[in-house]
Amino acid sequence: MGSLYRSEEMTLAQLFLQSEAAYACVSELGELGVVQFRDLNPDVNAFQRKFVNEVRRCDEMERKLRFLEKEIKKANIPILDTGENPEAPPPREMIDLEATFEKLENEMKEVNTNQEALKRNFLELTELKHILRKTQNFFDEAELHHQQMHDPSLAEESHALLGEEGMRPGQAMRLGFVAGVIPRERIPSFERMLWRACRGNVFLKQAEIESPLEDPSTGDQVHKTVFIIFFQGDQLKSRVKKICEGFRATLYPCPETQAERREMAMGVMTRIEDLQTVLGQTQDHRHRVLASAAKNIKVWFIKVCKIKAIYHTLNLFNLDVTQKCLIAECWCPVADLDSIQQALRRGTERSGSSVPSILNRMQTKEEPPTYNRTNKFTNAFQAIVDAYGVACYREINPAPYTIITFPFLFAVMFGDTGHGLIMALFALWIVIYEKKLAASAKESEMWGTIYGGRYVILLMGLFAIYSGLIYNDIYSKSINLFGSSFIVSHANYTNSTIRNNEFLQLDPQTTYTGSPYPFGFDPIWRISLNELTFTNSFKMKLSVIFGVMQMMFGVFLSLLNHRYFNKPLNIFCEFIPQVLFLFCMFGYLVIMIFIKWFKFDAATSSNAPSLLIVIINMFLLTPVPEAQLLFAGQNQLQVFLVLVVVLCVPWMLFIKPIYLYVQNNKRLKLGLQFGNVRMIVNGGNGEDMAEVLQNDSLATTDTDSQTEEDKPKFDFGDVFILQAIHTIEYCLGCISNTASYLRLWALSLAHAELSLVLWEMVMRIGLSVEGYLGSVVLFGVFAFWAVLTIAILLIMEGLSAFLHALRLHWVEFQNKFYVGDGHLFAPFSFEIIMESKEE
Repeated sequence: MGSLYRSEEMTLAQLFLQSEAAYACVSELGELGVVQFRDLNPDVNAFQRKFVNEVRRCDEMERKLRFLEKEIKKANIPILDTGENPEAPPPREMIDLEATFEKLENEMKEVNTNQEALKRNFLELTELKHILRKTQNFFDEAELHHQQMHDPSLAEESHALLGEEGMRPGQAMRLGFVAGVIPRERIPSFERMLWRACRGNVFLKQAEIESPLEDPSTGDQVHKTVFIIFFQGDQLKSRVKKICEGFRATLYPCPETQAERREMAMGVMTRIEDLQTVLGQTQDHRHRVLASAAKNIKVWFIKVCKIKAIYHTLNLFNLDVTQKCLIAECWCPVADLDSIQQALRRGTERSGSSVPSILNRMQTKEEPPTYNRTNKFTNAFQAIVDAYGVACYREINPAPYTIITFPFLFAVMFGDTGHGLIMALFALWIVIYEKKLAASAKESEMWGTIYGGRYVILLMGLFAIYSGLIYNDIYSKSINLFGSSFIVSHANYTNSTIRNNEFLQLDPQTTYTGSPYPFGFDPIWRISLNELTFTNSFKMKLSVIFGVMQMMFGVFLSLLNHRYFNKPLNIFCEFIPQVLFLFCMFGYLVIMIFIKWFKFDAATSSNAPSLLIVIINMFLLTPVPEAQLLFAGQNQLQVFLVLVVVLCVPWMLFIKPIYLYVQNNKRLKLGLQFGNVRMIVNGGNGEDMAEVLQNDSLATTDTDSQTEEDKPKFDFGDVFILQAIHTIEYCLGCISNTASYLRLWALSLAHAELSLVLWEMVMRIGLSVEGYLGSVVLFGVFAFWAVLTIAILLIMEGLSAFLHALRLHWVEFQNKFYVGDGHLFAPFSFEIIMESKEE
């Protein structure tokens, strides 16, 4: 399993790069992606670093590229993505890129400005064209009103149209008017304002423009209305124009005579045709420029991003006193040192430098970052573990075991062959077309999560198929592959009894043939009334067995950690009592479960003891009745196990703190410094004690920045409190964790019952209708049942089982051996940087 079992061995290295070769060397290391640089200028402001101007130039180039990308998308031009991954261009190419982007930006701004001006002019002419067309009827009506004012017989009608002030005797009735265009949604409020401000002494006519007009600034389609307002007098004219200005209505000149309006309309149409020609040419030119940029913009983005990342990384380096060499410090995997050396040589050759770059390994007591090398299959499982906490450096990684145990525990709760098959096929589809679906996964966070966990979902589906076959459960129904081991004829049942009795129970003593069912559950349990009694007992015991086995496995993994980190004190004071405590309490329960399964059959099952009562009486020191003994000497063995359990508690609690206290007193007598193996007196006991103090996790406190005076002294109270917390957590955790594994039984029961209810309440409706009508009803009922199955049983129940399996790994399994307080290796990698940019 390589580095997946334990994280990669890391080393702190120092790089000496010539100034002219530093850019190329960092570029090569970015392509390699296995080096994590440290900031050697933590106290220097970001604006005071050496390459801040270059970073600003890159920011400006990114801004121009984003502007071009926005224009390309606005024009609906597809951006070409060939998958090309160009190398970071040399620094001298930055000038060419800047000139290219500057030219494109200026050209696009100029084109956009000209196009907006042309569109604005086109919009004004189009609105004027509609005004000239729509107002002809308005003027005809106005002429009629004018005639009515000179005709006494029509004076009353005119009075109603123009008001009292416009109908004073002897006054000349020459009407003024303004015409314009206003957005359609503003018409009601515009009309109310005219009526109130002018006291009803104006006459408003309006007509909608059928086709929407394009706003030249935003490009949106706007619905507008042509209006003309008749009034009398300069005072009303001024008031009307102010109202139009307040509502942002556009006013246009409109001749009074029909001949002038016709002549103006012809001129407007000619200018519109000319503008359409110019607009078409401008649009074609803009499209050509953007289409040319769309072919290269992806590559440009990658180049600028790499240049910026390189200069940002160079800002982390220090300059030597000669100002000709850059000094860097970085974490890197030991296995990749040769690749790093080769990358430095390639970078030096590219730059034309004659002085080679130097890599020097450094000695440090600082904890290195944790780096687990993964692929597309193991990455999702590693992410599940890292979500709980990153492993300490070289600590055992739970990910390789999670690959099997996680989908297995999920399947125990989600055991249904049909549901597992749907889940597996869905994941298999994603896996087969993963390259085509990769782009869409970056656009949606939810879909991206499902895509990233496609292999987890595939294994969960496959394991669910297997557990469904064990449970003999497919959409709440059983499959009769091997017949049945229950023969009804052996019982006192007749055919009429079987057909007419709704409450039929299986009696293994009278109906069982004696041969075990070849694989999984006997299908006859599905039609038995006491099915839940049987399956619940089996699944509950199975949950305890799986839980104790996984917890015991976790405790043994802690032994591998203690041995690797050379902590013999932890093996004796923690691992051994932990194993004894867990085995004597719940390991014994698992053994009794298997003994009970093998010892009792249908004939003797009435004498079988309740294992829960046995465990309770065991700690109450109550002997098991002789008739219910599982084996000879059971009572004596149980007393011994209780004594071992009780002794394990002070063993875990007191021995380690007392031992460290005694050894610390010896160290003080010998004049030793805490945590240091140097000795004033070369005595054998002193050497052993110093080694214990140095190797133990509670006693080791050396860091790079600490001096002998700064190192913390041994505090018995702190050590004892930490050990007490650890002991109490483990002892209580063994009980609560074992009970927590019963969720395997509870979730399995819930899933099976929900599936059964869905079948009984939905599918049975379609199956109960006979004839041709039944086929039609069944079609609709099946569609409804399928939707509910996917929504409830696959998505909701699947997510619930996933979260419970996640909890069992994070809390019940990993806390037995996994500290998880390390920090993740974050290499300088162009690939990672580009992925984060896309997200």
